[in-house]
Amino acid sequence: MSQTPVLQYTIPLAFDAAEQAVREALQAQGFGILTEVDVTAVLRAKLGVETPRHKLLGACNPVLANASLTAAPEVGAFLPCGVAIRAGETEESTIAALQNPALLGELFGVPELLTPASEAAERLDAALRTVGTPR
Repeated sequence: MSQTPVLQYTIPLAFDAAEQAVREALQAQGFGILTEVDVTAVLRAKLGVETPRHKLLGACNPVLANASLTAAPEVGAFLPCGVAIRAGETEESTIAALQNPALLGELFGVPELLTPASEAAERLDAALRTVGTPR
């Protein structure tokens, strides 16, 4: 897996269908959605601007979160795993991007964090590969 900070996937579905597919794929890998932000609605309400559709999902796998917090409690500032879903170049295309949790082990320099961080990255990547293609 790439060691880039953000992993991106092109999903050949319209936004609503892509969001549902991403949610189901994450659930199949043991992730639940703890937080959700409709960026488009927030920017419309706060700034009066119209933007392409964009949502942020805070995905959490409780087993991996617990292992990560046990290894390095300060990693909580990086949880839950952020998954951004935004409108693609066409009506039938959506982009999903996620922070690469594999980098947390390196970032914190805590050897015990390497395993849960790598497993989270592998599971998130597996989920998004079921619905899209890496960019």
